[in-house]
Formats: sequence, C-alpha cells, structure tokens
Amino acid sequence: MADPPKPDSAAPPPGKPADDRLDSWKDIAAHLKRDVSTVQRWEKREGMPVHRHFHDKLGSVYASRAELDAWSRSRSPSPVGGDSSEATGESDSAPPPVAPTRRRLAWLALACGILAGLGAAAWFVRGTDADRRNPLADARFTHLTDFEGTEHAAAISRDGGFVAFLSDRDGPTDVWLTQVGTGQFHNLTRGAIRELVNPSLRTLGFSPDATLVFLWVRRPDAPPAGGISVWAVPTMGGTPRLYLENVAELDWSHDGSRLVYHTPAAGDPLFVKERDRPGRQIFAAPPGQHGHFPIWSPDDRFIYFVQGTLPDEMDVWRLEPGGAPERLTFQNSHVSHPAFLDRRTLIYLTSAEDGSGPWVYAMDVRRREPRRISFGVETYTSLAASLDGSRLVVTVANPKGTLWRLPISDGVSDATVPRRITLPTGSGRSPRFGSNSLLYVSSQGGSEGIWKLASGTAVADRGHGRGARAHAPRRDGRGRHRCARSRRVARLPRRPGLGAGRDVDRGGREPRGDSPAHDGPPPRRRPRPPGP
Repeated sequence: MADPPKPDSAAPPPGKPADDRLDSWKDIAAHLKRDVSTVQRWEKREGMPVHRHFHDKLGSVYASRAELDAWSRSRSPSPVGGDSSEATGESDSAPPPVAPTRRRLAWLALACGILAGLGAAAWFVRGTDADRRNPLADARFTHLTDFEGTEHAAAISRDGGFVAFLSDRDGPTDVWLTQVGTGQFHNLTRGAIRELVNPSLRTLGFSPDATLVFLWVRRPDAPPAGGISVWAVPTMGGTPRLYLENVAELDWSHDGSRLVYHTPAAGDPLFVKERDRPGRQIFAAPPGQHGHFPIWSPDDRFIYFVQGTLPDEMDVWRLEPGGAPERLTFQNSHVSHPAFLDRRTLIYLTSAEDGSGPWVYAMDVRRREPRRISFGVETYTSLAASLDGSRLVVTVANPKGTLWRLPISDGVSDATVPRRITLPTGSGRSPRFGSNSLLYVSSQGGSEGIWKLASGTAVADRGHGRGARAHAPRRDGRGRHRCARSRRVARLPRRPGLGAGRDVDRGGREPRGDSPAHDGPPPRRRPRPPGP
C-alpha cells in the first residue's frame, strides 16, 4: 500500500493568497504580538487555528493570517495588537486577559448585588417605620349612638354592616342592634334576659354569616360560678334561644370550620370544636388565673387570648392548638378585647403604667412591641373589628355628672325635694365642702381641674393644663384641699379614610380618691333614726 502524498510545504493553503501564510511559531507570535510560548498555549487551550506539516523526521507548523485575525476577533472585540498588556508594559508571557464580556458580567453581578442590598435596607427601614406608624392615624371616628343612659359591650359583624351593643335605653339592660348608616335601632331581647353584663368577658358577638347575635347569659338563680351559657337571637328579630350550654365565650375561625370556646370552670378551660365533632380541651389557665377573650388569628393558626389574675394583672397570650401557650405582652395590667386589624397588627385595650385608661394599644405580633395608639382624655370600655379590619366599633366612657342638694330630715324625702345645683361649668362631680364654698371636679377646654363654687360663682381653684385629668379633691394634713391625682395626655388625632363607629358610654365611673357627697340625682333614702 502506497503512503498518502505529503503536502507540499511551499504551497499556500487552498483559497489563500501566498502572502497570507505564516510558516513558523515565530511568525505566528510576531503577527499576534506575543511570545512563542503564549501562542503555543493558545493553540492547545483555546483552539487557535494552526496547521502542521508532517515530515519523516521533523514537523513544522503554518497558519493563515486571515484565520488568526478571525479567531482573535471572535475571542475579543479589541483589534489584534490593541491588547492592554502592551500599554501597561506587561510581558508577553503573561496569561491571556479575561474577556471583556466576562468582565461586564462580573460588574453586572456586583451592581445587582449592591442594588439588592440597598433595596433590602430600604425595605427594612420602611418596614420599621410602618411598624411604628399609628394604624388608626387616618381613622374617622363618628358617633353611632347617643342614647340617654349607658351603651357598652359593642360587637360588629364580619362584614362591618351590623353592630350589636348593650343598652338600658328602655330601662333594663338589653341587646340592641343597628345596621350601620341607617340610624335605626332595634331591641332584640326586650327584657327577656335579665343578666347580660360582665365587663370581664366579650359578652356579644356575631355568627360568621351575621344571621345570629351571640350573647353571654347567666341565670338569675345560678351560683356565682354556674348557670352561664351562650344564647343566640336572630339578627332580624326573634326569640332568644340556647346556643351552647356551660360556655362563656366563643369565636368561629375565619373559614367557619372550627369553633374555640371556654367554659366557666376553674382555669377557664379552652376547647376547639370542629363541625359535627365534640370539642377537645387544649388549655386551662393555672390555678387562680383566668383566660378570656379568645380569638382566632387571621390565618387560623393561633388562638389569641388574655390570661392572668382578674381584674388588672392580665396579658396577651397565644396558643397553637396542640402546642404550648406563649406570652406576648408583659404589661401586667387590665387587658381586654383583642382584635386584628390585619395579619400582623393586633389591637386591644389596656391601662397604662400609671393606672390611667383603658387606652387602645397596638402590637405587631412578630416584633411584639406594644405601643399606645389612642390619645386624649377619652377612655374605652370595649373594642371590636370587622373581618378585614377596615371598620372598628368602640365604646367610650363619657361620664356627665350633675350635683344635687338634699336636706336631711326625719322622714322619707319626696322626689320633688332634691334640687339641682346650677354650675357655670355645665357639669361637675366629686363634690367636697370647703370653707363657705363647694369644691368639685369639672372640665373646660379639654382639661380637668378643681373648681370652687361660692355665692353662685365658680372659679378654677386648681388648673392642670390642657389634656389633664383631675380626681376628687381631698384634705391634706393641714386641712387644705388638694387634688388627689392628675395626668396629662394628648388628644386623639382624627383623619378621614378608615370607617369606624363609636358608641357613647354615659355611665359615670367614680375615680379613685374620697367618695363624693352626691353625684347625679340623689336616691330616695330614709334618714337613720336618732340614737338614744
């Protein structure tokens, strides 16, 4: 077999001009302006187009200028000979530079990383500011009721369309209902149930579809810890009927599949019940403590409740069914009526460290940093929220006091005998007799102070500045009158945006300090007969 013909070293490659050919490594290196070792390395590692002659004893290489130039352009957009190593004085033996495309990708990745870091920092700052922002800063508060008497324990349906509350407008305390915006009120119980009031519990609520109003009921003849049940009355009116016996409070999950409730037994045992299944106990408070106001979290994962020693050593806790209870606040105060505004914001009522309040507090359930969000002299007695948190209903303590004069006699006073004392300030409470004068507490211009009434003229005896609250005057060791206690607060800001309802509680609450001489219309009383 004959050997294949050997290529002629003197002939140029087919289709190439004679001056296009480079016949040695030296010529190739000179054309690329590199040393021989560099171009040999490129040929091995990067596929630089180099051709070979095969002789009997030695081999030789050759390359095409056009092929080398095309290969150089494919690996770098810079023209041949324009490499930075020439400008910087780098030696020809230096490794090949990184391709500009790769450099651009590296810089792009670095820029993206920096932007991502800045974005994360901005998100954290915005999140921190949002967490500290008052969620009720844009709320618009409007009066929902203005009855003569007391309204309290308000509840709102999940869609925010109905509000139920307790009121003594018709004499006895009954459950009343209104559809928001109509201005119409309906008495649902009409004296049929006698004991409906318990400020330590959420006594009213709605079914998920708002067709029923739930109410806490105690039988009049029941022992102190018994005879408690949850009844239901149709929203459109009807006869109240038993809903759950031996249950004090309840709350349906957001999807309507589970019910959480507690009984009035010791420790207020907490149960979870699924539809058509018996309830199972998941928790009970330690001996001597109570667990009230259970509600589901928006994702139905946790049950939030208030636990502690009644009435003013309570805190907010939460519990995952089947898990251990977790304490969220450490206020050790009067805490009640928790409700969610959104998935992270829990609002509730609690007293401040100085005993003032209750005020509205908010807490991010992740950060667990309670903060007061209501300001002013108004204190709150109940709070509830719609399912989406866009509408709230609160009851506000708004006492209005009048002073009356009653002569002491040996017989029963007639109803026409007591006479109302005319006060230039319009209202007054906690009267005390001074030297030829009458001292009492009243408010003017958003602040409270002690006023002195003498010869039909009232003047401010002690002022406490705007937003201050004063308590009953009492005598010090020298027989002089002084204010028992005062506190300075700011006013609640109001803004349009968030719809809200507010019930007015006109029931007077006597502040701490000495008991008054007479507050409000005097009762009919029989004087004590003289002693022997």
